Amino acid sequence: MTRVDAPGSTPLHTVSPLGLAGLLALLAMFGPFAIDTLFPAFPAVARDLGTTALAMQQTLSVYIVAYGVMALLHGPLSDAYGRRVVILFGVAVFTAASIGCALASTIGQLLVFRALQGLSAGAGLIVGRAMVRDCFEGAQAQRVMSLISLIFGVAPALAPIVGGAIFVRFGWHAIFVFLAGYAALLWLLCVFALRETHPAERRMPLEARALGSVYRGISADRGYLLLATSGGLNFAALFLYISSAPTIVLDHWRLGAGDFGWLFVPIVVGMMLGSATSARVAGRLTPAKTAKLGFAVMCVGVLLDLLYAFMVADPSPPWAILPVAVTAFGISCTFPAMTLLMLDRHPRQRGAASSLQAVIWSALNATVAGLVAPAIAAEPRWLAIAAAIFVAAGVGCWWLYRSRFHREPETRASSEEVTAVDPVAETM
Repeated sequence: MTRVDAPGSTPLHTVSPLGLAGLLALLAMFGPFAIDTLFPAFPAVARDLGTTALAMQQTLSVYIVAYGVMALLHGPLSDAYGRRVVILFGVAVFTAASIGCALASTIGQLLVFRALQGLSAGAGLIVGRAMVRDCFEGAQAQRVMSLISLIFGVAPALAPIVGGAIFVRFGWHAIFVFLAGYAALLWLLCVFALRETHPAERRMPLEARALGSVYRGISADRGYLLLATSGGLNFAALFLYISSAPTIVLDHWRLGAGDFGWLFVPIVVGMMLGSATSARVAGRLTPAKTAKLGFAVMCVGVLLDLLYAFMVADPSPPWAILPVAVTAFGISCTFPAMTLLMLDRHPRQRGAASSLQAVIWSALNATVAGLVAPAIAAEPRWLAIAAAIFVAAGVGCWWLYRSRFHREPETRASSEEVTAVDPVAETM
C-alpha cells in the first residue's frame, strides 16, 4: 500500500519499490565497502606506514566514531532540506575522502581521511531508511526494507574478496581508488535516477534549539531507546566477528589475504536468507512476531557457536563460521520489523529517529571494534562468549520493550501519521 499524497507533493505512488530498494541498497553499501575492503591489506598498510596492528584497528574505530557523530545531522538535514540533496552531498564527500586515503603516506593522514569517510558514508543508509517510510506503508514498507537488506547483504561478502583481489594485484592504495570510483559512479546514478521523496510542504526547519528539543524528546522515549539498543546489541554480536576478521582469517585459520570469503560468504548468506524471510512473512506476521522469530534463531546461533568453541581446540572453516551465519540470519530477520516499529514511534521526525539509531549503533560498534575485539580476538572462545552476551542483552531489551510498550506503537503510528505525514488523507 503506497501513500496518498498531499496536493503539490512529489507523486510518491509512482516510486518503484524494486528501483528504490536497489538504489538505496547501493548507497548503503558504502559502509561495508569502506570497512571490509581494507581487511586483507591490514598487515601491508601497517608495514608501509610504519605503524602497529593496534593503530590499524583504530582506522576502523575512527571511521565508526565519525559515522556516529555525523549521524546526528544526516536525518535532520534531510528532514529540513530534502533527502536527495543530503545524499548527493554525502556521496561527493565520500569520493573526495577516498582519494585522500589513497594518497595518504602516514597513519595520521590515513586516520584523518578515514574519519572524513565516516562523516559522509552514513548519508545513504540513514536517509534511505527515511525515504522508504516516506513512500511505503505497512507490509509493503517491511518488504522494501527487507529487499534493501537482501541486496545490501551482498556487500560484506563481496567487499573483502574485491579488496583482496585488488590488493594482491595493485597494492593497498588501489583499494581506495576503487572506493572513489564506486562513489563517483553512484553519484552520477543518483543525479539522474534518485527522486526527492520528502517535498517542501512536509519539511521542518533546521534550528539548533528545535533540533535539540527533537533529540531530547526522542531520547526520553524509553520504548524507542529499548528498540534501538536491542537492535544495536544484536548487530554487535555479528560485528564482533566482522571487526576481528584479520585475526580470525589470518591467525586462527592460517589462511591468506585472498581467503576472507570463508568468513564473509556464510555470514552474508545468513543475512540474505534472514532478509528474504522477513520479506516473505510481511503481512502474514506482525512486526513483533517477526522480531520474535529472529530472536529465537539468534539464540540458537550463539548457543551453537559456544558449543563449537568449547568442543574444538583448533577451529576452522566452514564449521567455525556456520553458527555465526545462523546468528546473522536472525539479526537480518529481526532488523526490518524492529526498524519500522522504532521509526513509527516518531512519525514527524523519522530522519532524526533514524539518525539517533545510527548514533547508538555506531557507539556500540566503535566500542566493539576499538576495545572489545582487540582485547579478545586472539581467543575464539572469548569471541563466542562475548557474542552470546551481546545477544542476551539484546533479547533483554526486547523483552522490556514488549512488557511495557507492546501496544503503543500500533495505536500511536495510526493516530499520528494522518496529521504528521499527510495533512489531507488517511495514510494507514
